[in-house]
Amino acid sequence: MTDDPLARTELTFLLGLGFQLMLREFVTRVDAAGYSDLRPIHGMVFQALRAEGATSTELAGHLGVTKQAAGQIVDELERKGYVARRPHPDGGRRKLVVLTDKAFEHLTVAGGILRGLEAELGEHVDFDVLRTELTKLVRTMAGPTLPALRPFW
Repeated sequence: MTDDPLARTELTFLLGLGFQLMLREFVTRVDAAGYSDLRPIHGMVFQALRAEGATSTELAGHLGVTKQAAGQIVDELERKGYVARRPHPDGGRRKLVVLTDKAFEHLTVAGGILRGLEAELGEHVDFDVLRTELTKLVRTMAGPTLPALRPFW
């Protein structure tokens, strides 16, 4: 056993601290790459919209926020050119929020940054083992249906 006090720290605290530290470094690098106008919540929005888009109401459900909060985030991202509102394929007054080319460019850059960060840290951490064990943890607790990752922290 190590003398490091973190070895006796609760798992939830270690998971949270690891997430916070990786996210902070990731955000620093994304900012340096020219995307200082985005925050981590925007990345979660991009992931929720990535496939075929969503209505603001659906987005609110994905993020676990109110419809008003989701609408404000969409308004902000639309002003910045990362999303666009399109007529919903089912018709009616609803709008489908979709990612623009600018958002997909950001996702490409951010993905490269994340892979680079993981490669650097992989010199010190066995990510294969960590992924395997975290996958077991998530599947044990969630079963076959994964919950949305929501920004409740």
